[in-house]
Amino acid sequence: MPLTSPDLSKQPPRSARVRLGGYVILPRMLDKGRATIAGKNGEYHYNCPLDQQFLNFAGIDAEALKAELAAGKSDTAILGWIQTNAKNPRAPWEIDAWTTFQDRRGPDSDAETLEFFAGYVKQFTTVREDIRSWFDVLDVDDFVSFGGKA
Repeated sequence: MPLTSPDLSKQPPRSARVRLGGYVILPRMLDKGRATIAGKNGEYHYNCPLDQQFLNFAGIDAEALKAELAAGKSDTAILGWIQTNAKNPRAPWEIDAWTTFQDRRGPDSDAETLEFFAGYVKQFTTVREDIRSWFDVLDVDDFVSFGGKA
């Protein structure tokens, strides 16, 4: 099956909030993986710390997943592969709890992380007060990077 890949130099990957099999982060990571294989990843990185949140939770090896993507598998087929190969099989309630946590996760309470988060947000806006989670920052970053105004 031929690999279908988004061109992440022209559009962002899916939001980290988009779910596949109940998991947040996964669709975004699949977009970045496919784009990386096709050499169209732009400034996005596969197996970044955000991707590793999913990989560690599920117990999936990034390179093994990348090989499945290179075979041209669909999102549905990849989800099936994950469910079969996860070292940490998860019940639906665990996936839901993890997804909720990830969706709401903001900076840690230590000063260094809070300062980094504030500096990251400041790159895009100094007036918005609704940016509180890492997913909020990623959504704004993606939007602004492709011509939007925060």
